[in-house]
Amino acid sequence: MFKAVCFDFDYTLADCTDSIVAGFQHGLTRLGWPSPDRETVRKTVGFMLEDSYSMLTGDLDPARQAEFRALFTEVARELQIKDTVLLPGGEELLRGLKEHGVKTAIVSTKRGDTIQLILERLGLADAVELVVGSADVKRPKPDPEGLLFVLDRLGVRPRDALFCGDTILDAGAAQNAGTRFAAVLQGTTPAEAFERFHPDHISPDLWDLAEWLEL
Repeated sequence: MFKAVCFDFDYTLADCTDSIVAGFQHGLTRLGWPSPDRETVRKTVGFMLEDSYSMLTGDLDPARQAEFRALFTEVARELQIKDTVLLPGGEELLRGLKEHGVKTAIVSTKRGDTIQLILERLGLADAVELVVGSADVKRPKPDPEGLLFVLDRLGVRPRDALFCGDTILDAGAAQNAGTRFAAVLQGTTPAEAFERFHPDHISPDLWDLAEWLEL
């Protein structure tokens, strides 16, 4: 159906919740804020860390945002590399796309080098052709910069590509890039939030997405 299928990472392909929550709790308490609960943190996943910090605290100071990122990274990065798991059906989906000759990439607000190390630990580095993370772009999703970059590198026109994600940031990036879009309901965004983006498909899980892609 598509020459390339690109993915967000957190809550689209993988679950990093425990490490993300640990990083938020460490960073926020070190800066004098209350320790957030798990569900509060989950609702910020997909945003840049600086934006998530401001969403939870109301503090827009760039210096404090940068300090939070550094504190978060102290705890979360190694945990993410060690503990992240693929969501059910993720490995089969990536392997199926590769077997069918479909190019794949990841476009995420997580650092690309962190994702690459996770994929290597999971034995899936060969199943994803390109990873673009927050440090690789100047403008995060919903800006299409990262998505257009990977499609250019893959040699695929936006109209021949599908972007899969779990947030309206992902839906906006697909719309702005001119790609097709499939929503994956494994995060905290409900199906009705995607309606204004007119997704090509809404998947409750990756098994359903694979079936829709005829893998």
